[in-house]
Amino acid sequence: MPDFTEVYREYFAGVYRYALALCGDPSLAEEITQETFFRSLDAIAGFRGDCPLSAWLCRIARNCWLDHCRERRHLAPEREPEAHAPGTEEAFLRREEARRALAGIGRLPEPYGEVLRLRALGGLSFRDIGAAYGKTETWARVTCFRARQRLKEEME
Repeated sequence: MPDFTEVYREYFAGVYRYALALCGDPSLAEEITQETFFRSLDAIAGFRGDCPLSAWLCRIARNCWLDHCRERRHLAPEREPEAHAPGTEEAFLRREEARRALAGIGRLPEPYGEVLRLRALGGLSFRDIGAAYGKTETWARVTCFRARQRLKEEME
């Protein structure tokens, strides 16, 4: 069994970024991250090691987010744009493009949306993503490529 303190230190930031990408709310992302590590503490003894620990934690985070959505009686909450300090027009356009991309990822069928989130936001390697799904690294690469193509079509 890995030292849980080390697991927490090493993976907290990645799990938080992933949770933030899922929900779009920093305080909710922190709550989801804490719940993820709370659940993983109970389940770490049962971790078989057939996928990377980071993929396992991201899977728990996703389940926490889905549980939260079910509690609120909606599966894909619409996010209101956050108020931002005035900035350059270029920065505004980049934020808008990022919002459109996140919304587009949310509309992709599974596993495309989840693979893109794990890759781009969770920072997982193709090997880790494939392992999380019980598939090969090649499957993860092809799925990510197809997801990007669909997202590109969605955004045009």
